[in-house]
Amino acid sequence: MKIFKNILIATFLLTAGNSFAQCDTIASICNSHITDGFISDGQLYRALLIDDQIAEFHTTFYGDTKYRVAACSSTTDGNLLFRVFDDERNLIFTNEEYLNAPHWDFEIKSTLNCVIEAQLDPTSLSSGCAVLLIGFKQ
Repeated sequence: MKIFKNILIATFLLTAGNSFAQCDTIASICNSHITDGFISDGQLYRALLIDDQIAEFHTTFYGDTKYRVAACSSTTDGNLLFRVFDDERNLIFTNEEYLNAPHWDFEIKSTLNCVIEAQLDPTSLSSGCAVLLIGFKQ
């Protein structure tokens, strides 16, 4: 029984390590979308998703600032759906209306607390790492 338990723990640790390595690779690829004078906010929003799971990230966008949200889930673009809501859950943006575009540029006039949901595109991926990066310029 003890051997089985040790094998189970080792398998979990190896799988988790590989998953985080995958997320690191995807984050590096996603970082290529934070260009054109945008500066990363320093946060890395990521989640391991399976099937139709939805990750939820909370952030604040500050007034008089231009932002870029970049979203990736594999080495090719267009595999991650993301939606931005205000704190009352009103939909502000979804990339589903733009062929799952890997990034979105926008400007905020006044400070706004937001929820960003990320979900794998079920037509292309059944599991993977969802990575969001946020860049800004003033």
